[in-house]
Amino acid sequence: MMVRRLRRWVSFLKRDMFLLWYACRDPRTPWWQKAAAVALACYGISPIDLVPDVIPLLGLMDDAVILPTGMMLLLRLLPADVKLAGQQRLAAQRASGKKLGSGCLLLVIIWLAATVWLLQR
Repeated sequence: MMVRRLRRWVSFLKRDMFLLWYACRDPRTPWWQKAAAVALACYGISPIDLVPDVIPLLGLMDDAVILPTGMMLLLRLLPADVKLAGQQRLAAQRASGKKLGSGCLLLVIIWLAATVWLLQR
């Protein structure tokens, strides 16, 4: 029962993440909202946290609270027409059968390359 709820919650987060991705690519989205979404994404994949992960329970809970809360807040602040356009684009992407996630993979590769570059200096 709990595993099913957790999977459902993760699928909603994934859907919201891609909806936010499409909204940020829309020119009607305010610049400050795009900047906040980029900052949230950078925090999510950054190895630097507000609370270190070595602290039991609290270290992982900050990511589990900050990221979904930030996504929820940004989605609520989106203009209605931008949100609707993003939902339609997401539905069309799913109907075409293409896999979503190449953008996330690109971000992870960029962060890894930047980390390796900084460690070599």
